[in-house]
Amino acid sequence: MALVVAAVCPHPPLLVPRVGAGELVAAREPALAAVRRLRAANPDVVVVVGDDPDALAAGFHTYPPAAVGDFRGFGVDYQVPLGPAPLAGMPVLGGVPDAVGEGGATDVPRLPLSLAVGAWLLAETGWDVARWGLGVSPKAEAAQAVARGADLVAGPGRVALLVMGDGSARRTPKAPGALDERAEPYDAVVERALATVDLDALLALDPGLSADLLVAGRASWQVLAGAVGARPSGTPTWGADVLYADAPFGVGYFVCVWEPGGVG
Repeated sequence: MALVVAAVCPHPPLLVPRVGAGELVAAREPALAAVRRLRAANPDVVVVVGDDPDALAAGFHTYPPAAVGDFRGFGVDYQVPLGPAPLAGMPVLGGVPDAVGEGGATDVPRLPLSLAVGAWLLAETGWDVARWGLGVSPKAEAAQAVARGADLVAGPGRVALLVMGDGSARRTPKAPGALDERAEPYDAVVERALATVDLDALLALDPGLSADLLVAGRASWQVLAGAVGARPSGTPTWGADVLYADAPFGVGYFVCVWEPGGVG
């Protein structure tokens, strides 16, 4: 699959209005705008990538279109499916060893929070496109993430990536993890890397420091770096458009779109 566009969005549950009880979340509209940019590229399939604590042992979990995001844990009776199944002949991600809910499983697989919020963004835009989910272990090493990102774009067809990830949750004294002075510089590196399509900077993010700072996006951003870095020579280079970067609630949120630019 040829990568044609990618978007980075945060995944706080408050991004979903039913969870936020009408609370205004500044990142919501930029995130929806980013998904609309994905749609404009006319991909054959969207792969939603995000942190998945259940993927610790396997490193990665592949979620089929039938998987469901469930927000009942946040006090609302609301579920959203990942999306419609691919049409015959469309590229898929199923049938791999780390697939969840395949092989005759009777239970509908449940999406981790990151992918559930991604599923809501896709549903909210009314975009009827084939979708698959890739859950990424927060402990995945950069080399693993790069290899998996390259795998996502190795086959035929046009693919878009919706990469869900939060920066540090330790930006302020009232943040979920309390203040850590290293959090703001860390997030500044991430923001700059996203704004300049700096793959090396994303791949240099340290797993240990990221865990200390309660970052919920490091490995997923590195999957993105692997996918973009796998492009053949002579194909378009990539440009970035940062739609949002701030730290409400003491958590770093970034919304960014990566699109092909000039030939490199």
